[in-house]
Amino acid sequence: MRDHLVIIKVGGKIVEEEASLKSLLKDFSRIAGGKMLVHGGGKSATALSERLGIETKIVEGRRITDAETLKVATMVYAGLVNKTVVAGLQALGNNAIGLTGADLDIIRAAKRPVGAIDYGFVGDINWINSNALAELLVNGAIPVIAPITHDGKGSLLNTNADTIASELATSLSSKYEVRLVFCFEKPGVLMNEADDKSVIPEIDPALFAELKTKGVITAGMIPKLENGFNALRRGVTSVVITNANGLSGGLRGTRLVLNM
Repeated sequence: MRDHLVIIKVGGKIVEEEASLKSLLKDFSRIAGGKMLVHGGGKSATALSERLGIETKIVEGRRITDAETLKVATMVYAGLVNKTVVAGLQALGNNAIGLTGADLDIIRAAKRPVGAIDYGFVGDINWINSNALAELLVNGAIPVIAPITHDGKGSLLNTNADTIASELATSLSSKYEVRLVFCFEKPGVLMNEADDKSVIPEIDPALFAELKTKGVITAGMIPKLENGFNALRRGVTSVVITNANGLSGGLRGTRLVLNM
C-alpha cells in the first residue's frame, strides 16, 4: 500500500495577510503524514507592480508576464511570500524547505508559444523531478513551492500555481495516494459569490462547463477547476476546493469528480 500525500495549493489573501496565514499554517501543521504546500501571491505581486509603475494584465485568471513582471513575480513569490511561509512553518515545528522549480531541478518548463494571446515569460511544465521531491519527503522535509519554474537553460518562468500543484500531484501519484486541495479565502465553489453558504458540494466536468457558460465560475476559478479535473484524469485520488477552516474535519468544501 502506498503512503498518503496531501498537496495543498494556497492562494489569495490567505498567504498575504498575517492573521489568515497564521491560521492556515496552524491547520496545515495538523495534517498527518507527508504533505507539501504550493503557494501563489498574485495580489502582492500586483501591488508591487503598481508601486513600480508596471501594468498588470490578467486574462482568464492567468497573468501576462513581460520581462519586468517576471522580475516582480520572482521577488515576491520566491522571496517574500515563500520565506514568510517557511518561517511560519518552522515556528510551528515543521521542517519546511522553500523551493522554486529551479531548486534541485524539480520543475522544468518551456516558454509558452505565442498564440492568440502572448503570455510572455509564462512556462508550461514539461517535467517534474518526482524522485527529488520524494527524497525530501522521506527525510521529513515539507516542500514549500513558489510558482516560479525554469527552462533548464538559465531562464526563469512564471507558472500558474494551480497548474504546478496539479502537475506535482499527478507526477507524485505514481509513488503516493495523493489528495490535492486548492485552498483560498472562500469555503468552496459558490453558486452565489456573495453568499458563503452557497457552496456547491460536487462538480463534474459537465456542470463546470454549464456554470462557466452562465458566468457562475469565472476568472481565477477557471484554471483551478481545469487543473483539478486534469489531475483526477491522471491518477490523483481526490481533489477538493475549500478554505483554511475546511482543512480539518474531513476536508469540507467542493469536491471535484469525473462523474456524478
